Amino acid sequence: MVGSYLKRGRFGQIRSAVVIFRRVVLHMILVSSANGAIGIDGVWKHFSEGLDALSAVERATWFVEDNEEDNSVGRGGLPNLDGEVELDASIMDGTTRSAGAVAGLKGYRHPISVARAVMEISPHVLIVGEGAARFAKEIGAERADLLTEKAAKIWREGLESLPEGLSGEILKKAKALTQDPDKAVGTVNFLAIDSKGKMASAVSTSGWAWKWPGRAGDSPVIGAGNYCDARFGAAACTGFGELSLRASTARTIVSYLSQGATPEEAGVRALLDLKDLDVDPSSMIMHSVIIGADGSHAAVSTDEKALYAWRDESCSSTQIERRIHVAV
Repeated sequence: MVGSYLKRGRFGQIRSAVVIFRRVVLHMILVSSANGAIGIDGVWKHFSEGLDALSAVERATWFVEDNEEDNSVGRGGLPNLDGEVELDASIMDGTTRSAGAVAGLKGYRHPISVARAVMEISPHVLIVGEGAARFAKEIGAERADLLTEKAAKIWREGLESLPEGLSGEILKKAKALTQDPDKAVGTVNFLAIDSKGKMASAVSTSGWAWKWPGRAGDSPVIGAGNYCDARFGAAACTGFGELSLRASTARTIVSYLSQGATPEEAGVRALLDLKDLDVDPSSMIMHSVIIGADGSHAAVSTDEKALYAWRDESCSSTQIERRIHVAV
């Protein structure tokens, strides 16, 4: 379904009472941000043959983390202000609501797998910076040179494009460089329900280009950029992560699902919740993908041209569709 939700105004039909959840999974399904289509295609054969949801979202994320043409995730991601690539990732098991995440991880090929190890091996949920790298080394995670020539060139050109007066003012320089939406935002999201009805979600990103070293966005923060609860559904976000950090957007969407909203209704309501945040209009960029407990799905965005990807048993290939546009 494509169009502007504001013209339909259907959310008012939702019951305000909390409903008892029903686990009626009609089919297995994978949903992702548009740049995740390569991952859906990459894992679908194994997923359709019984690969569990948690492993499916992890392995699908690998494809994007390895895609050097994607400047927002993994190797090839755009670096921070100092020219270093810092990666954030999170993964969540919707059945147990166990979660793991890393932020500011440098030098490792698959941050999503390090995040899964945080969930399964450590007593923690989120490990950051040098601690994340130390943990990755301890578990034997694969190292990688993350900065490609293409990404380094974009980084240098950004610095060179700044007005001369900003060259020595580090804070103003950082702010000026992160105002380009085409460079400053970008992430990959995956949501899945497998053949046994298990649900999982994964998010991976290199974060804002030219970001302040050590900056972490919503992607590694459970409840902000990623949330999965098999009783009701799952949601993940891309865009200006500071928005979803302030509004707990992913968790908010799942909360609306628990109250009886459809994925579309829940996503629209959550994005409308951002309207009251005091931010520059150019920074009001948010996209979310959502699945319900029954396998229904939707995607919403403040950008009317934004797309998402999905595939279920009824499809012979991954489908790319327009997200529901929400004017915020």
